Amino acid sequence: MTSSASRSALPAGYAFRPLTADDRHALLDLDTWAFPAPYSIADFDELALPLTWERTVGVEGPAGDGLVALRASYPFTRFPVPGGELPTAGLTWVGVHPQHRRRGLLSAMIDDHLGRCRERGEALSALFAAEAAIYGRFGYGKAADDVRLTIPRGAALRDVPGADEHTVRIEHADRERHGELVARLHRAPGIPAAQGALNRPGWATRESEELWASYWSDPKTFRSGGRESLRVVVVERDGEPRGYATFRRTLGWEVTGPRGTVHAGDVVALDAAAARALWGVLLDLDLMSTTEPFLLPADDPVLSLLVDPRAAGARVTDNVWVRLVDVPTALAGRRYQGDVDVVVGVTDTRLPDNAGSWHLRADAFGTATCERTQAAPDLELDVRELGAAYLGGTSLAALAGAGLVAERSPGALATASAAFGWPVAPACGWVF
Repeated sequence: MTSSASRSALPAGYAFRPLTADDRHALLDLDTWAFPAPYSIADFDELALPLTWERTVGVEGPAGDGLVALRASYPFTRFPVPGGELPTAGLTWVGVHPQHRRRGLLSAMIDDHLGRCRERGEALSALFAAEAAIYGRFGYGKAADDVRLTIPRGAALRDVPGADEHTVRIEHADRERHGELVARLHRAPGIPAAQGALNRPGWATRESEELWASYWSDPKTFRSGGRESLRVVVVERDGEPRGYATFRRTLGWEVTGPRGTVHAGDVVALDAAAARALWGVLLDLDLMSTTEPFLLPADDPVLSLLVDPRAAGARVTDNVWVRLVDVPTALAGRRYQGDVDVVVGVTDTRLPDNAGSWHLRADAFGTATCERTQAAPDLELDVRELGAAYLGGTSLAALAGAGLVAERSPGALATASAAFGWPVAPACGWVF
């Protein structure tokens, strides 16, 4: 698709400029203005930055103001979508100095970002929203949720055949020892029995050296709340790693005894038996009273394994947000869980090439085509709602119930809503 992004201009006196490693301190200083942190810039010298510099852009302010805004993106060349993968830009590190707010800098940065996505052939942009109200107006839709739990120590789990056949290693996390294992297992599909057909949409993996360096960077200064250094549990079956979990503990004491917390990060397993073995370890560490996993998918195995899921106090929050940058490429690049033959009318004020009617056709779990048409639409929606439904975690019918999708042909909504769904809940296991 040719690029015809309607880019907002920066105000007079402001200019975009590429950032390099030489801008590290200025970038970090600006980031602490946009996102207050209890650290000095010198503290950040210990930390490996995750940024890819050639994808990092700043805004220079009027004379003497220096760097006043920035945004960057991560290169996800294999971002999982239902039944496939697409090149995607992971928008990140978006910030504006408080003195320069409300001047249109964010709009200009987002439009510049979308234009560059087009130029690189990235059909999607994805992000985690610092504030949920910001990104909808730029066409991003909430495409996934995650679940936060506080699981009591020793919580009863249902038995899974084969779980007790695993051996367990609990070690200091180390890139040289565990890097290849973590990178390989993290790309595991959502349901292994389906041999990759039912992947987990949104499950981005770290594809750049900078992201991996940041992941394994573990300076003491940034361990909040007295957390220990990073640890890892590896479960193996017949000598083969079948799952891993990263965690940190904090230790607390009360009159009644120890009240420690296990803060779990990645919890990745290749099958149900490995998942049961992993959770059995995480929920029974000495001196701990609770385990708090982070960013679990809405269908994570532990939610079904817990005998008393109520006791875990599940809280649901928004996970990854998605923006379609190239509508026909994005719609043809995923698979659908039902047959679909529908004309979708799309509005998109920021990327006019996306607007209009698109004829989407696909067989269940087969290849799809999407072509522009002059036919009247069967469904009408904004690109924001299309992004919300894209990974299969938000129902088109639910959006229609909120008045955000209009059905113009009887029956089209039910058919399309079923087709756009996906058997595995979308989620990303880390904040980017």
